[in-house]
Amino acid sequence: MSFLKAARAALVCKKYLVGWAAVLGVAVWASFLVSCSGDKQVPTFGQHQNAYVTLPGQNSVLFMQINSITGEITSIGQTPQILGNSPKGLALLDKFLYVANSQANTVSLFTIAKDGSLSQNSAPTPAGSGPYQVIVDPSGKYLLVTNSLSNNVSVFSIDSGSGALTEVAGSPFFANIDPGEILIAPTNDLVYVSNSGVGTVTAFTFSTSTGALTPVPGSPYYSGAGASGLAIDPTGTHLYVANSTAVNNPPTSIGNLSGFNIDLTPGANYGALSAITGSPFVQIAGSEPTALVFSANGTFLFATTPGSVYSVWAFSIDSTTGALTATINSPFSVTAGNLFAIIDSAGGGFFYIGSPSGIQGYTYDQNTGQPTVINHSPFSTGGTAPGRMVISP
Repeated sequence: MSFLKAARAALVCKKYLVGWAAVLGVAVWASFLVSCSGDKQVPTFGQHQNAYVTLPGQNSVLFMQINSITGEITSIGQTPQILGNSPKGLALLDKFLYVANSQANTVSLFTIAKDGSLSQNSAPTPAGSGPYQVIVDPSGKYLLVTNSLSNNVSVFSIDSGSGALTEVAGSPFFANIDPGEILIAPTNDLVYVSNSGVGTVTAFTFSTSTGALTPVPGSPYYSGAGASGLAIDPTGTHLYVANSTAVNNPPTSIGNLSGFNIDLTPGANYGALSAITGSPFVQIAGSEPTALVFSANGTFLFATTPGSVYSVWAFSIDSTTGALTATINSPFSVTAGNLFAIIDSAGGGFFYIGSPSGIQGYTYDQNTGQPTVINHSPFSTGGTAPGRMVISP
């Protein structure tokens, strides 16, 4: 099923209106950190950034474009609504977009045209129960899906020509209760999954030749109540987890961030986690951090919480110990959101957060992490809260 012709017409029109401003190669928009889509690159279509947003309430995917100079977002078109899908996580790979349909228990495959529009040319692939998040491994050979209701991870091999999915031997792999977020370490052979319902992180070694997942000894590791968002620092040696409902002492805020050392020594404990000294890390105010992302230069770790008071947390990182320190004036009181990944530009220019009113866009100070609202933010998602978002490099 293709986008409506009206959407295509709008795309052409907007291309001429904003194309002059969206020059490729602008430093602040070299690429984006969104979800791990691997070493393979998504093609750049024209002179703008293409973005895709799941709309669970409308059972569809929204196609948007981002002005590379201002960071402003324009809606272009929307896939036809398919009742009962409730799409959540999504991942890009070259000319393909994969979307987890949380109620239909499937993964949809969309082909991305040169103008950025989407078409669905095959039936969705069955997954586990309650597919939540999807990620493509760095080689582009495998798609991993967390299934929150069947408590496992499905792994599929990807046909490089058609994008079609085939489940690998042994899949799905047990991932403990309520698996949600999933992250592949920079080593490419370690996978971490958060278990919000029991406050843990499940660790696996990942075979890049077969796609099989094998539990790391000692896994799962306790993190904190409501363990959700995951992030790994640029050195690849420290893992951070947002514990959305953890109680702090003193209780000046609700929720905190756990930090773990990742054992990268070859042997039986490869991939094992141990707490960083000082973990968990807290802010003086704010509640329920859920999404984490590092700034492109690795200077800051950002966390978002619902609402608009003390809602964006920023920490600096000790590159040696992994310890976190709140930046000056953090937490920041700007409109933020819940259940939505933060997106950070590689040049340090912009980041985006989903909220009930749409997508909030910000620039941030590279010395303090202080966010500043982008003009015309929030950007509408058609009157429904966004689920997840990915942006083409």
